[in-house]
Amino acid sequence: MTFLAGGSSSAASSAALLVDQKHLAFGERRRPRSPLEIRHLATLQGVLNTEDIENELRRTADGRDSCIRIANMASMHSSIRPDTYLFLRLPSEMLKLVEIKVNTIIEVGKLGSFPANLLLGRPYHHTYEILEKRDGEVYSRLRIVPQAELNAEAGLDEATPSESRAEPGTPNGATSLPNGYELLGEDGSILMKNNRLTVDDATRQTLTHAEIEELKKSAGAKEVIEKILASHTGLDEKTVFSKAKYMLRKNKKYLKRFAVLPMDLGNLIDYITEKEPPRIMDMREETLGLITAWSHAHYSGTDGLPEQEHDGTAYGRWLVAEDTGGLIVAALAERMGILYPPQAREESRNIEKQAQHSNGNAGKSSDTTVPTKSQTVHRDYPTPASSNSITLIHPAVQPNVSILKYFGYDTSNPTGSPDQVEHPLHTHFKSLSWLQLLQPEEDPLYTEPDRQSEEVLATWKSGKRGTYFKKRRRWARCKSIVDETRQGEFDGLVIASPMDPISILAHTVPLIRGGGHLVMYSPTIEPLVQVIDLYSKERRAAYIAHLAKDELPDADDFPVDPRLLLAATIQTSRVRDWQVLPGRTHPLMTSRGGAEGYVLTARRVIPLAGGVDARGNFYGKKRKTNIAPSAIPAAPPTEEVIPTPADALMEATAAAPTPA
Repeated sequence: MTFLAGGSSSAASSAALLVDQKHLAFGERRRPRSPLEIRHLATLQGVLNTEDIENELRRTADGRDSCIRIANMASMHSSIRPDTYLFLRLPSEMLKLVEIKVNTIIEVGKLGSFPANLLLGRPYHHTYEILEKRDGEVYSRLRIVPQAELNAEAGLDEATPSESRAEPGTPNGATSLPNGYELLGEDGSILMKNNRLTVDDATRQTLTHAEIEELKKSAGAKEVIEKILASHTGLDEKTVFSKAKYMLRKNKKYLKRFAVLPMDLGNLIDYITEKEPPRIMDMREETLGLITAWSHAHYSGTDGLPEQEHDGTAYGRWLVAEDTGGLIVAALAERMGILYPPQAREESRNIEKQAQHSNGNAGKSSDTTVPTKSQTVHRDYPTPASSNSITLIHPAVQPNVSILKYFGYDTSNPTGSPDQVEHPLHTHFKSLSWLQLLQPEEDPLYTEPDRQSEEVLATWKSGKRGTYFKKRRRWARCKSIVDETRQGEFDGLVIASPMDPISILAHTVPLIRGGGHLVMYSPTIEPLVQVIDLYSKERRAAYIAHLAKDELPDADDFPVDPRLLLAATIQTSRVRDWQVLPGRTHPLMTSRGGAEGYVLTARRVIPLAGGVDARGNFYGKKRKTNIAPSAIPAAPPTEEVIPTPADALMEATAAAPTPA
């Protein structure tokens, strides 16, 4: 169980619900909720099944397409499907990444192995147990462990009314004394034990390692645990809490259980953090949530009109410069509803085939039906979407977005097999290098291939013609992405890169439209402090003063235009894990360290062209002064006029001698 540091999760949830009800009451148009928010609100409101969640999505989401996209994602995580990635949480609390393939065997280390077909169609977030092989069976079987059985083993079915630090509760509802004390009865018997006289020694266990290994071959896991407990001579000396911990260790060691978790960003971050934290720049889940929240990424509808793509009025376009393997792109794509592929529906395909077949038969029997030749559509280099898109700037020849393959998008084979549905990122995700952005004429992909006439193409072989048209399609897509990116007008910019932030901001901030959001992540705070100084109000005032004097600001003092960003702030967030048990609620001391992680946020503004002239009458500020009482009759209070700088300037001008 986790709590947000510095606040209550229940209070935050209630505030979120109140804000949401306020928007609905006044009929305001707001952004659609992300899938994480939908699942959180569904849990708070008691919406547990998929049908109710989809109804909630249809009621609150902004637009029919957004409801369909989020409902598809919810249905995708409702059961395990083939050719997908998932996680197995082992008894050691470690995550194992597994790809579900039909007719394959899944190895789970010491727990054993089982066919992958046994997981197909099963639900997520359940605990499974690998059963022992029966006589004549080749592979092990699986069973879903009921939640009641898990609660009974963990002792959660014996709740306690007392959980304070002064009076820790026991699993049977009694109240124990602090450590070092014993509760004695009237006859002198000990009612509550402690660990003061307990001696933990390996000799207390009468079973040897060889005998336990022999038991594991002939008996089940529960029988092995029962015999180990029965042969422990010092079990009666343990306290209730010590017995619970001892049982938990034995269950984790001998029970062949694992939990199946879906492939989502939270589980993926936990997995990468344990394996290779520098791969994602030590980014935590709460930090990623802070980045996506301030980016204001949301679903922006279908593709815009063709003329909107050229004049830069298409909305829902975000610019990204990241080196986290595609983690930022995946997080933004989830909020925009384009991370998960739509599920293929065989029934609709069969209906379409039947309709085509019936139309074909009607064409043969009717003279008015004219058969039309189907036009071949190439999907290797499709036309990029004009809205609801993500544009990635990368320093290499190809972008490093290896994380996206876990969500069904493969850059080497974006179209997939013919029977698969095309991934939304195939058209809504765009990438270009820094060379293509800054100096596109020096990139060979931006150079148009030689155009050949129809007569010359007719003399070529089919393979050579295919290569020629493929180069033309690749050039057309590259030119479209580069020209659109250089035109700018993006709704937001997200940066998470070890590169110099000043060099990135100098070329990317002008590409954001007015009012757009800027979010920059850094594992350390020093680079962000430097950016804050470059966009401070003091540096902005000095920059404007240079422009007022018709002077060109020095590039060393002003590497960026400080007028382009407003309200630049730095913030951070960290979640602390707590152990929540009866009488033993405290923060865990084994949390992982690493970089803190900081996020800089700002808003893009458009500076006013030309100077600012103040017009009107200049009046000084009047201040009332009271005269001390005297024999003179009281007079009305006088008013002292404080001259302003403008008045002083006018007086100095009038007093100056006129030239001869």
